[in-house]
Amino acid sequence: MSDQYDPPTTEPQAFHLAPSANGRTSGKWWKEPKSATVYAQHAHRDFALIATYRRSQLSVGRKTRSFDERMARTQRDAAVKKLASEIKADDAADKLRRRTVTKERKAAAEERQRLELAKAQMGARKAARLKKKMGRSKKVNG
Repeated sequence: MSDQYDPPTTEPQAFHLAPSANGRTSGKWWKEPKSATVYAQHAHRDFALIATYRRSQLSVGRKTRSFDERMARTQRDAAVKKLASEIKADDAADKLRRRTVTKERKAAAEERQRLELAKAQMGARKAARLKKKMGRSKKVNG
């Protein structure tokens, strides 16, 4: 009987894997390969911005701007920061100088007041001594 099934003799086809890290894929063809998440916005066909999570290793800023633009912005930010710190240091020095001047004035005023008070006390004591002395003299008591 020659009714037997004879399969065709062909070589088996190679199974191609998608390129990935270490040559492995998840096997779930409906899922995207995972990488770092970047929050991105893209335009929908109705011209509305749709927020999506696009997976990529690079941030949006690095994708869209050149290295020179990023470096220029970094240098500008550094210059602004340096200027702000210098202004802050100048303000702090000015505040400290005003504080020391005010303290010196206050100390000088307190010293003047103390000297006037001591002078008044000494004057009162001397006047009391003279009055007492006058009371003992023959000219006054006669």
